[in-house]
Amino acid sequence: MDYLAGLNPSQRGAVEQTEGPVMIVAGAGSGKTRVITYRVAHLIRKGVDPFNILVLTFTNKAAKEMRARIVSVVGSEAKNIWMGTFHSVFAKILRVEAELIGYPRNFTIYDTDDTKSLLRAILKEMNLDDKLYNVNHVYGRISQAKNNLISPQEYNKNEAILAEDISNGRGQLGQIYMTYAQRCYRAGGMDFDDLLFKTNVLLNKHPE
Repeated sequence: MDYLAGLNPSQRGAVEQTEGPVMIVAGAGSGKTRVITYRVAHLIRKGVDPFNILVLTFTNKAAKEMRARIVSVVGSEAKNIWMGTFHSVFAKILRVEAELIGYPRNFTIYDTDDTKSLLRAILKEMNLDDKLYNVNHVYGRISQAKNNLISPQEYNKNEAILAEDISNGRGQLGQIYMTYAQRCYRAGGMDFDDLLFKTNVLLNKHPE
């Protein structure tokens, strides 16, 4: 357990606590990443299958650095950990299980340009004022809804949301969201927000 030697008592306690949740709260440069790294290494040393460990980061760089640190402690076993950004890990899950929610495993991932291009086409078909329904605003509104786990159906049933849209002169936003979601579904496509949103849907419907 040489890797524990350089930890202070609080850090060591967080690393060795393997039952139940642990929240690590500390300032910048205080060793949070090191604690999480060693906690993962400790779990593997205790016999936890690396394949059953999930580590999510905000950047690919952070994931790469953390994996390298864990490998330096426990060796090649660490390569089997599920580790990456939220989007990359969730995309990997969906590539295996997307059919359970009606999408093909080889679904297309729409980038921001793809998303805005589709929205522009929908706005044009609906003959909406592109100044009032600015594509960036529409994109942001749909993204906000997905990040709050609000589906198109829920959006269009939410009186507070609809009232806000109407008061801003954008009463068609709900229909735009619905049409956009239907087009993506029919095309077998997901945007970046869907990678998070649809994984949430998947895990709630099929927790196994």
